[in-house]
Amino acid sequence: MEKSDAQWRIDLTPEQYHILRKKGTEPAGSGKYLMTKEDGMYHCMACDAELFPSDTKYDSGCGWPSFYDGKETVGAREDDSLGTIRTEIYCKNCGGHLGHVFDDGPNPTGKRFCVNSLSLNFKKKA
Repeated sequence: MEKSDAQWRIDLTPEQYHILRKKGTEPAGSGKYLMTKEDGMYHCMACDAELFPSDTKYDSGCGWPSFYDGKETVGAREDDSLGTIRTEIYCKNCGGHLGHVFDDGPNPTGKRFCVNSLSLNFKKKA
């Protein structure tokens, strides 16, 4: 999915644009999906791609929604923007920044996908 920067600015709120297009981070504990426990699917706020099934969500205590696994639409790449090497996660469909993944999660993957709520749109299971 390709859009101009101007179109992203129209389609997203300033906060969503900051996270998804400029790799920002929302404050810990502020996200609307931090405590969501309903059945459904988390989609990319920018392009609506399915990203995280709700049954992979868990309370990691980190201050952001956390998942132990994602769909094939979640990509990963090295991020050294803070002077340390981390792994950024992004939507493969539109390139939107989602957050980061760490190797301190629960079984079965051992991963903690730490995601900004502003990059997500939750859809309840019908």
